[in-house]
Amino acid sequence: MNHIFTPADILLPRDGVDMTRWAVVACDQFSAQPEYWDTLSDYVGDAPSTLKLMLPEAYLGAADVEARKKAMTETMREYVVGDVFRNIPDSYIFVERTLPNGKVRRGLVGKLDLESYDWTPGSQSPVRSTEATVPERLPTRVELRRAAVLELPHIVLFIDDPDDTVLGGVSAGETVYDFDLYGGGGHIRGRRVTGAAADAVCAAIDALPGAVRFAMGDGNHSLAAAKNRWEELKAAGAPMDHPARYALAELENLRDDAVEFYPIHRVLFDTDEGGFVREESGGDTGALVAAADAFCRDYIAEHGGAVDYIHGETEARTMAARPGCAALILPTLPKEELFPHIERFGNYPKKSFSVGHALDKRWYLECRRITL
Repeated sequence: MNHIFTPADILLPRDGVDMTRWAVVACDQFSAQPEYWDTLSDYVGDAPSTLKLMLPEAYLGAADVEARKKAMTETMREYVVGDVFRNIPDSYIFVERTLPNGKVRRGLVGKLDLESYDWTPGSQSPVRSTEATVPERLPTRVELRRAAVLELPHIVLFIDDPDDTVLGGVSAGETVYDFDLYGGGGHIRGRRVTGAAADAVCAAIDALPGAVRFAMGDGNHSLAAAKNRWEELKAAGAPMDHPARYALAELENLRDDAVEFYPIHRVLFDTDEGGFVREESGGDTGALVAAADAFCRDYIAEHGGAVDYIHGETEARTMAARPGCAALILPTLPKEELFPHIERFGNYPKKSFSVGHALDKRWYLECRRITL
């Protein structure tokens, strides 16, 4: 049997590294608030940190973006040849994440076989995207992965496991990290799962029913970029056991009480907000999101401006109160509808839902080599 989600050789910081400075939230958070990242950079200082191994999307339009990309890849190499990492071989990491609201979300970090994943529309692969992938967002991510010697994921995969057969049966051993996250992000503990315990987890994953075995929860474009890069390498003759065939990810049970869906709102900037009227609509979530996106495109074509995707209703309404701004507040997708919808209809429109608020997202922490 081809196992899709398996243990990995995982790199974690050596003892003595300040883990609160090491771990940072996913790159696509606070994309309209570069001051968050500026403050975080000041806090990290010269300490080893995943902040130096990734590119926040808030900086994509910055004048120094190319220098940031170069520094990122150079720092990866420095960390690999230096004394920053220790290796946790052939293991899953069982994650217990205490969220800012006090709930504990469980997950399992391992590697996903990209041969089992296809993000293109109409895919029948066992690993499915859940939202439309925007091809224009992939080149920069593929470029960064092409130059990288490490991957550090904010990718979350869902399983639909109402009886909790996978995460509920994990026999975890050594604690490999246990610390508070920066800036009110909560707490995180990771324990190693290896040997017979890992075999049991892998068997439980393989036993899950359904044509859609895994569905994307977060990091859709990052996983698509990893897939594209693997296809490049394969076409160039890379061996089928090349490390880039796999992508590190966290597996979570959709049915976990701590997995909560939130809408992603649309905020228009630098436009004539006078044409907006207060209006409420109901109906299918996917259809409403598609209608909202069509409205934004048409409105910008007529009145100018740009759209951003904002997590959190309070944040969206605050931004909409500024001159030249307006917001479309969208509904929450019922999470129990996710797997049936994907299997029957395919993807939701892009940015249809978010798993938690900004600080609830996956934080960069574990790393893995993706070069020979």
